[in-house]
Amino acid sequence: MEELEKAIGRISLLSPETMQVYLKAWQHWIVPKDYFLLREKEVSDYIYFIRKGVARIYYYKNARPNESSGQKKEITEWIALDDQFFLSITSFFNRVPSYLIIQTLEPSDVYGIHHNDFMRLADEYHEVERLLRKMVTGSLILSQIRMDSIQFETAQQRYERLLQTSPKIIQRVPLSYIASFLGVTLETLSRIRSAK
Repeated sequence: MEELEKAIGRISLLSPETMQVYLKAWQHWIVPKDYFLLREKEVSDYIYFIRKGVARIYYYKNARPNESSGQKKEITEWIALDDQFFLSITSFFNRVPSYLIIQTLEPSDVYGIHHNDFMRLADEYHEVERLLRKMVTGSLILSQIRMDSIQFETAQQRYERLLQTSPKIIQRVPLSYIASFLGVTLETLSRIRSAK
């Protein structure tokens, strides 16, 4: 749990007493490759921390309500690697079925805190409430950075940014998922990589 404790501390400092209570609420799983932490149409009950491993968050295009039916295309929304928190934010906080799917891409060491435990502790401990606020704020900022990147950066710039933030991603994640995450075709990604 040392990595989890350090990751929490990077977001918001908790007193030793609060940290001890908070860490006790986290569950721990060792899961195989292709394990579903969250399936489509399930309510997301956990915020996850991946100590070691890779998880992909994706959805099926045309799977949301009021969209035309047709062939469903997988769209990778996020890729979480070692020492990262991740969740289906809308489902977790609004307690509604998720259109997102979370699946491991390699055997993974994962921690999770249940929604009910997190909310109870946030009610009881001001420090946990502040941590929750900072986690939500951080998630919103990452979403905005991603949107800005897609709107204002070239495919080449998005690829270079990804390599800067996650240099080992190319060795651990299939290129088709990386291309989808970057909002480009596999052919475009291949051209970018061959030009380097």
